[in-house]
Amino acid sequence: MSRLGNLRTQSTWRDIIEGQPQQIAIMVLMALGAMSLLKAPADAPTVLFLTSREWAVVSIVLACVHQLVTAAGFRLQLHRNVLTKWFGDRDMHVWAVIFMPLLVARPITLCLVGWTDTVVITGWRLPEIALGLALIGVAVWGMHSVLVYFTLPRALGGDHFREEYAAMPMVREGVFKYTSNAMYGIVFLGLWGIALTFGSWNALVVALFQHGFIWVHMYCTEAPDMHWIYGAKG
Repeated sequence: MSRLGNLRTQSTWRDIIEGQPQQIAIMVLMALGAMSLLKAPADAPTVLFLTSREWAVVSIVLACVHQLVTAAGFRLQLHRNVLTKWFGDRDMHVWAVIFMPLLVARPITLCLVGWTDTVVITGWRLPEIALGLALIGVAVWGMHSVLVYFTLPRALGGDHFREEYAAMPMVREGVFKYTSNAMYGIVFLGLWGIALTFGSWNALVVALFQHGFIWVHMYCTEAPDMHWIYGAKG
């Protein structure tokens, strides 16, 4: 029996929800904390009928939805092969259609937060813009490394679907020479870069939330998954 097949005969529903009560509890606390830091000046402009604070709330909520959907998709696929049973060979394509819009919504909604925000971070625009562009540049390099060396199917959780992805060696090219987790450690710096480039307080709060919460996902969802796929449990 394959590694993934063997895994699915061993795991229980307790293994499927491992780490998720913690992730949900931390999500609620972090979201409430972030929302309490958002500013809503009386003269706030709007884009598509929403102010900066309202776009920030939308961005935070979508990030929460993204990570909860990802956790559910990863766990049900890894332990019960649900997406493959439902969609057959189209399973990863369907997963990409679910996953990618929520991922792309993160920087788009953050830009809308920054665009409509009138609350400054420091007021020192040149240093903010310079640091922001530098972080965006690093993030672009990180994303290039993810797409070229790690590949998108693998980044979408291919090792939860196919044995061939789980059997692939570690990537050591590009940004992966310096970190094993380019997406969370490097690419998400681009969110900070967007906030600094706009000089937006609300965008900075959202960037902090998104970057912090993605690491919660790492430890509550992906770390247990990796232990099953690559560690002693697998």
